[in-house]
Amino acid sequence: MAELPKELRDLKVAVGHDDLTVPYAGGEKIFMAIAETFPQADIFTSMITPGWANKISDLDKASNYSKNPSLRSGTFLSHESEKDKRKIITTFMQRIPFKRKLQKVLFCLYPLAFESLDLSDYDLVISSSSRFAHGVITKPETKHVCYMHSPGRMFWESGSYFADSPNLERILAPALSYLRLWDYTAAQRVDFFIANSKNIARKIKRYYGREAVVVYPFVDLERFEPSATFEVKEKNSGGLTSSGGYFLVVTRLAPWKRVEIAIEAAKQAEVSLKVVGRGPEFKRLRTLAKGSPKIEILGGVEDEELVKLYQNCTALVMTQEEDFGITSLEAQACGRPVIAYGAGGALETVLSGKTGQFFAAQTADSLAAALKGFNPSNYNPRDCRKNAERFSKKRFQQELLEVVEEIVSIK
Repeated sequence: MAELPKELRDLKVAVGHDDLTVPYAGGEKIFMAIAETFPQADIFTSMITPGWANKISDLDKASNYSKNPSLRSGTFLSHESEKDKRKIITTFMQRIPFKRKLQKVLFCLYPLAFESLDLSDYDLVISSSSRFAHGVITKPETKHVCYMHSPGRMFWESGSYFADSPNLERILAPALSYLRLWDYTAAQRVDFFIANSKNIARKIKRYYGREAVVVYPFVDLERFEPSATFEVKEKNSGGLTSSGGYFLVVTRLAPWKRVEIAIEAAKQAEVSLKVVGRGPEFKRLRTLAKGSPKIEILGGVEDEELVKLYQNCTALVMTQEEDFGITSLEAQACGRPVIAYGAGGALETVLSGKTGQFFAAQTADSLAAALKGFNPSNYNPRDCRKNAERFSKKRFQQELLEVVEEIVSIK
């Protein structure tokens, strides 16, 4: 981990995220990396599960950093007492019974919850936000930096978010209007924005009228790596064969991810497809795949199994317009190419013709044509891996520190 610069070492810091209740997904991994980068930082969030509290405790143990300045001299030392550990600050939502099951129903409470947090003791506040965490109110002299994963899709891009539920969008229209107004106002309170991609920087400008610098997320290069034995065609000097003979989708199974496109395209192209992920669309997608022996809806899989699925696929398929799209880098880190819808963050992570290709329209027909014409021997696993290595965790943390150090130095 990058060492804290002197200018940041003794600041009182708080790092926050929308909520710490869901499985360990992309945004949560970034939040934990930010918390690791600032080992003296307390944590704030709307609500947290015991499992997540344990993750933060484990992070404390791994960092061996004392928050007491008298116990350190610019280095990492073991905690001397409980008072030196991070404080976890939650909102009133933490006390709501059955809050985890009611989380989606309670979405209108998030703005009030974050605005009610008292962060007046902190010199630096870093919010990791895709919906609400950037809405905290800080004192004028506090620097508030927001690492924005995406402006809230639900209220800024409701047409695509509720594509399969237009009636629900109409019912929620007043609430969504309120959230857009609140979100815009909250964004004006942020001192500096960091975007996870150029794609999101453009959205921050469009929706909030604010500028943002880009610090790309990272991929776990130690976990995701090529298998020991790639199937290589001698005549193509490193080109891939189809390996396991299947295309792979790895994503949350939500309507806006458009996974049904991949299922229909696989039927048209008569190719094998495996779909990994959990979410509200699982039952519907399994029904769509029924009767197609070449299509498997696997649901969630263990970490080890996921790596093997990446390593042995013909290519990863991305049907959605991702804000950034960490799965494309996970596949490339394993030496596999990507077939992606040509929009959003994929344009920043996939090198067309070298580590993957794009399909032009977000339709089954367009994707089916790409699957039929896909030749894995055109792609070298070393090129895929090399591209993924540009997005290391060390690089992420170092760039983050450089940006924050510059921000803090501004008077």
